[in-house]
Amino acid sequence: MTALKKLVVRGMLWTVLGYGASQIIRFGANLILTRLLFPEFFGLMALVNIFIAGLTLFSDVGIGISIVQNKSGDEPDFLNTAWTIQVIRGLGLWLICLLFAHPVAMLYGEPQLMALIPVAGLVTVISGFNSTALYTLERHIAIKGLTVMELSTQAIQIVVMLCWAFITPTIWALVGGNIISALVKLIWSYRLVPGKRNWFMLDKRATHEIFSLGRWIFFSTALMFLAEQVDRLLLGKMFSLQLLGIYSVALMLSDVPRQVTIALGMRVVLPAIAKLTDLPRSELRAKALKSRRYLLYALTLIMVVTIGWGDVATSFLYDKRYAAATWMLPILAIGIWPRILCATIEPALSALGKVQYMTLGNLCRLIFTATGILLGYSLFGSLGAVIAVALNDLVYYTVVNYGLCREGIGCLRQDAEMTGLLVLGVGGFAVLRIALGIPFPVPGIV
Repeated sequence: MTALKKLVVRGMLWTVLGYGASQIIRFGANLILTRLLFPEFFGLMALVNIFIAGLTLFSDVGIGISIVQNKSGDEPDFLNTAWTIQVIRGLGLWLICLLFAHPVAMLYGEPQLMALIPVAGLVTVISGFNSTALYTLERHIAIKGLTVMELSTQAIQIVVMLCWAFITPTIWALVGGNIISALVKLIWSYRLVPGKRNWFMLDKRATHEIFSLGRWIFFSTALMFLAEQVDRLLLGKMFSLQLLGIYSVALMLSDVPRQVTIALGMRVVLPAIAKLTDLPRSELRAKALKSRRYLLYALTLIMVVTIGWGDVATSFLYDKRYAAATWMLPILAIGIWPRILCATIEPALSALGKVQYMTLGNLCRLIFTATGILLGYSLFGSLGAVIAVALNDLVYYTVVNYGLCREGIGCLRQDAEMTGLLVLGVGGFAVLRIALGIPFPVPGIV
């Protein structure tokens, strides 16, 4: 086994282990928090998080990807320039939070947002000062240190939220946990690589290289935010806060396979392929698809279980207030499959500097999602809106695969094989449910 392959395998193991442990902690905390706090609080926090995430993604110039992908990614001048841009961006984001808190509160008719957004937005300032060591470890696929840090900060965040919610069951328990977590991560980031410190610098060459790639990443991430959050932005006006909170829970549960796939793509696949970009395209494709096949086998199994039994687990874990999540979850879970297929290979496009295909894909996905939700809700109510959300990744998949084929790293045959396995697996679970007399959760299915 080559040194790179060992790094990739180790990186995948730590990523999956870390994500699995993170989800266990997250789900456990969520179960307790849903009993301590009202569903409306989760709906409000969904709006706050959407706004802050939107600002973050709308200002993304690809600092992390540049450090991972650029040949100068280990040079002090490049790292200090990237850190300086990151600090300036974080301060700018918080100022925007201050300016837009009142208009957003008026838009949604929720006065609490006027205080929630500026306070929760402090996370952007804190994160702006994080050490570039976070990206250096990703560049060298040294995932263990990152995983330990993230699990530890998450555990501290959960303890703060639970203690706060138990003593004073208000929405500020959720906000306070996020801020404490960001502070712990900031301090920890400077201990990841001993002796590595950042200071203010704007090197002309480094700035040019960061923004050359960053202009495409900026458009891609901005459109990705709109494409991924437009559902909650629109449903925030269509659904009650309670139903929006329930939808957020269903989305969180159904999205687990996609999130772990994206984490693997960014932390393992991207840096690994970045080290192979000098190979002939046919050889690069062969290496990528060989490793991808084994990853997709595991992801297919996870997807089959999520689609086939996710609603049963949801009804067992959550009380009756969250009953609507049981029919939302399998629909949303089916819909993420095309994105999982993309996430296991699209980092190759980033490594090659061909981000424009993802940009176009997110634009098409945004248009489809917005149109689909409005049409679906008007025709079939909440069920139609959820189905529209589930279908949006098909559009993204089509555009990204066009780019992959143009760049000589297409994978349509492998995708078809894996989709066939998924259909067989889900069909098997459906037969088993019928045999056991377990009803399907979607309205109209018996």
